[in-house]
Amino acid sequence: MIVGTAGHIDHGKTTLVHALTGVDTDRLPEEKARGISIELGYAYLDVPAHAERIGFIDVPGHEKLVHTMLAGASGIDFALLLVAADDGVMPQTREHLAVLSLLGLSQGAVAITKVDRAEPARLAALHEEVKALLAGTGLHAAPIVAVSAPTGQGLPELRELLFAAARRLPPRASHALAARLAVDRAFSLDGVGTVVTGTLLAGEIAVGDELIIEGHPARVKSLHAQNRAVERARAGQRCAVALAGLAREQAPRGQWLTAPGAALATERFDARLTLWPGEARPLRSGARVHLHLGAQAVMASVAVLEGDAIEPGASARVQLVCRAPVGAWRGDRLVLRDAGAARTLAGGIVLDPFAPARYRRTPERLAELAACELPTTARRRERLLALSALGLDLGRFALAEGLAEAAHGWALGDDARAALTARLLATLADFHARSPDELGPDAARLRRLVAPRIAEPLWHTFLGDLRATGHVAVRGAFVHLPGHGVQLSATEERIAQKIAPRLAAVGAEGAWARDLARD
Repeated sequence: MIVGTAGHIDHGKTTLVHALTGVDTDRLPEEKARGISIELGYAYLDVPAHAERIGFIDVPGHEKLVHTMLAGASGIDFALLLVAADDGVMPQTREHLAVLSLLGLSQGAVAITKVDRAEPARLAALHEEVKALLAGTGLHAAPIVAVSAPTGQGLPELRELLFAAARRLPPRASHALAARLAVDRAFSLDGVGTVVTGTLLAGEIAVGDELIIEGHPARVKSLHAQNRAVERARAGQRCAVALAGLAREQAPRGQWLTAPGAALATERFDARLTLWPGEARPLRSGARVHLHLGAQAVMASVAVLEGDAIEPGASARVQLVCRAPVGAWRGDRLVLRDAGAARTLAGGIVLDPFAPARYRRTPERLAELAACELPTTARRRERLLALSALGLDLGRFALAEGLAEAAHGWALGDDARAALTARLLATLADFHARSPDELGPDAARLRRLVAPRIAEPLWHTFLGDLRATGHVAVRGAFVHLPGHGVQLSATEERIAQKIAPRLAAVGAEGAWARDLARD
């Protein structure tokens, strides 16, 4: 289980993690000199009588470092929100809670810290204030624990709460999905080389695997999961991956380490977006925002696909157009902050990383996005197949879903196949009626007549199926209805009968057309 701390600066996040684990997550000299967290910190705690261990991501609480907090928050399972008893609820308490809720987190707890500095009446009032703050968020049912790191008050209860949550947490599905790790840190070690760290969000990674990061191939030399040397890591674990064949500069924070067939970069994707209820104004089409997805942050613009704006607390489908390519797979969580990076605006979930630039608001397109919101891969595939009049690109579907097993080719739904068959047969019948002296159009011409937008590989497969079932016949390059033959008019028939003996007489030598015409 990955636990992410959250809360205002100087509310005791690093101190509490140290009290729980014995690890000081502030490793930088500047952090120790200033007494605040600047970068993400990491610590681990073994779960008694359990094979797993809890990983902690300690995030900075300063308002100017929310982007760093977001880089660490994308892969957590359990939120630990801290509120200092002497300060109470502060601005970054509220913003961090908004981030956690917009990321879809529903598992968590609140630790009221520094309780040794507050009177009982103050603690009781703060407890009620925190309950009111959580109401209406994903963490509305989170337990509240009063703790003091110096005295140890509440620490055993908090540990047991975390242990119980870790034991309840089901493992993330890993076998069906391709490996994807959001890189939140990269460094070089003497004798080891380049090391990247992050939460493995999907799939599995093993020593010896060939992976891809920002287009660069790399091989896994060694691997740590939850701070233990392992041969294989699985989804949901914090990992440190030593990579051969990769320079430190080729692995910046925000990039994705993926299986070769799973690499995906898009500058335009569709999503379901929810505007934070605390916002004062609607989010309108054309708004410029900071997009945080995985550990990456880029500028983007919003196009609302249903109406022109999203009201506070409401949700709608949108298209996000990014200034730089991002890795965005269906189901990934995202957060938007305003153009000045001063406040968190909205959160959402990726629906389609292959969004069209045109016809993005049509009823047909919105129906496809509704299909993308269905709860399982099988149901999404079934519905998208039924909706597509021109077939479903199986390779692109597998890539959008992040599936481990690559797919190739196209599929055509039953209704689409029936409609396309009827249109093709009607087109051939009309062609034969208009041009009885021709055997039929070739495959390319027939495609232009019947379905010019259908993928060429799917078209040839479709024609082959119709030929195999006897719906059409093919002679040479030409497609025609079974039983159709070239038919001459009465005049053409008389001419043919007249020149046939002449052609038979000259044999292979042939005859000049002008001579036949003169005769």
